Amino acid sequence: MTDEHNLVRWSEALAGIARTGLAFTENLYERERYEEVLNVAADIQSHLSGADQPEKKIDEWMRSVGEGIPGYVTPKIAIGAVVGNDDEELLLIQRSDSGVWLFPTGFADVGYSAAEIAEKEVLEETGMEVEALRIISILDGVRGGFTRMPLYSIVFQCKVLGGTLKPHPLECQDVGFFSQDSLPEPLAGSGNWVDQAFRAVRNEPIEVQFDAPRRPAWKNPDEN
Repeated sequence: MTDEHNLVRWSEALAGIARTGLAFTENLYERERYEEVLNVAADIQSHLSGADQPEKKIDEWMRSVGEGIPGYVTPKIAIGAVVGNDDEELLLIQRSDSGVWLFPTGFADVGYSAAEIAEKEVLEETGMEVEALRIISILDGVRGGFTRMPLYSIVFQCKVLGGTLKPHPLECQDVGFFSQDSLPEPLAGSGNWVDQAFRAVRNEPIEVQFDAPRRPAWKNPDEN
C-alpha cells in the first residue's frame, strides 16, 4: 500500500470515528472535539487532492451525520462477480467513469441479497445471465487501490447461463472475455484480484481471499 493510500485510510478512519461520535453524543464539549477531528481529516484529504478546499469535505461529512445507530459510520459494500467462459477467459468491463478494467461490480442495493446483486450487476453491465456459485474474495477497496472511499468488496464466482455481450450504455465503455496473458490495461487497483479470479475461472481449489490482518491494526502491511 502506498503512503497516499495509507493517508486516505487514516483520514477516513478519523472522519468515521468523529462522525460516529457526533451521532452518539449531545455534550457540546465532546461535539466540539469531534468536529475538530473532522477538520484535521479534511485537511489531510485536501492536501492529498490538491484542491485546498477542506471546508467542502467537512460540509459533506457533517451533512452525513446521523443520530444513534443509523449514524454509526461503516464502509460501503460493493458486490463483484467473476465470470468465466469455456475458454477459461475472464469477463471484464471497462468502466465509463475511470476507464479502468474490472470484473462487473456495483454497490449493494437495499432489498436484494448479496448473490442477487452479483447476478443483477452482471446482467445490467454486460448482458450476460449468470448464477452466483460461491464467495471467492472479500477485499478492502482502499487497501487494494480500488477507491478512496471506505469500501468492502464481496466477490462471487458465477457461471454463465445465457445472454449476449452488450455493455451498459452509461456505466461501461466496453466489455469482453480475456485470457490471463492478454489482459487489457489499465486494470483496477493493484491487480491483487487477478490470480484469484483466474483460479476460479479454471475451477481450481481455492480458499476465500481476504486482506491479511495487520498486527497492530494500524501498522502498514509492508511492515508486517
